[in-house]
Amino acid sequence: MTLSVTTHASPLVLSLLLLVSIPAVFLLVPRLLPPKTLPAIPDADESDDLALFRRAILSSSSSSAKPATNSFFHRRPTPKVAFLFLTNSDIVFSPLWEKYFHGHRQLFNIYVHADPSSVLELPLTPTFRGRFVPAKATQRASPTLISAARRLLATALLDDPSNQFFALLSQSCIPLHPFPTMYNALLSDNAGPHGRHRSFIEIKDKDWVLHDRYYARGDEVMLPEVPYDRFRSGSQFFVLTRRHAILVVRDMRLWKKFKLPCLIERKDSCYPEEHYFPTLLDMQDPDGCTKYSLTRVNWTDQVEGHPHTYRPGEVSARLIRELRKSNATYSYMFARKFAPECLEPLMEIADSVILRD
Repeated sequence: MTLSVTTHASPLVLSLLLLVSIPAVFLLVPRLLPPKTLPAIPDADESDDLALFRRAILSSSSSSAKPATNSFFHRRPTPKVAFLFLTNSDIVFSPLWEKYFHGHRQLFNIYVHADPSSVLELPLTPTFRGRFVPAKATQRASPTLISAARRLLATALLDDPSNQFFALLSQSCIPLHPFPTMYNALLSDNAGPHGRHRSFIEIKDKDWVLHDRYYARGDEVMLPEVPYDRFRSGSQFFVLTRRHAILVVRDMRLWKKFKLPCLIERKDSCYPEEHYFPTLLDMQDPDGCTKYSLTRVNWTDQVEGHPHTYRPGEVSARLIRELRKSNATYSYMFARKFAPECLEPLMEIADSVILRD
């Protein structure tokens, strides 16, 4: 009798266990399996960058360690501005930049990081020839844009010790003032600690995007290196001083967090290039930063994370004068985003408006 009851009960018990286990599987499996993320930076790219960064740091250290010479007989090198162009297409506005740079060859250097998949069809103008750095693939919603900017900074640090300012721009940027106006603004600003020059970088601690973007990689991923109350936002286009460029290239602590890929389900909140630089500099040297950018961007009618793109019909002397206006100490020196078709109308007002204050 007992044997009969046990025989009949076994299937029932198994059925109950099966019914209980199915929901448990659905609840536990997502917790046990790693969440799906966007592609990570390839290890080979990371290794190449680390080697480049080490060389840049060693070179900068050796340059700063050289004994001071008698300033009566040896003048310090004239500071230069390193223009860092981050692009994935032709530098359509190079004819305008040629006009901008003309006559100031000893005061600047140019470095271009072009995505290897870019199809560059236009012939390069003289100033841009031979100025392309070894590049890696870049894409939106990934830390590759940070890597590209750091790559440009490291290359410029290595290339010329006279590079004292580092301006990150894109192919859709244009100048708004003559070169001397920009150059004098950088050199005249010495409101940083101990009378040092400051970096012109936007840093915001109150921004509606901060919450979602902080958690784009996962709920606890940024801790402990980046607490939520130290997370900042700002434009990816900046002008850094040399000491801040070295700081960025040397950083490993925050980079190990920001280089992590975002979750696929949160990809719409993945803009690491707009957070890494302002967060790092605000944590390391907040008084050495202006907290505002010199590049004007119009976000009034953004589309899928892209700012307003100016078209040929909008280009005018009035637009340039409006774009220059700023509530900060200095007016805007650059602006984006301009469509390639704007080259002709921009060139028409280059001498009379853009390159004349």
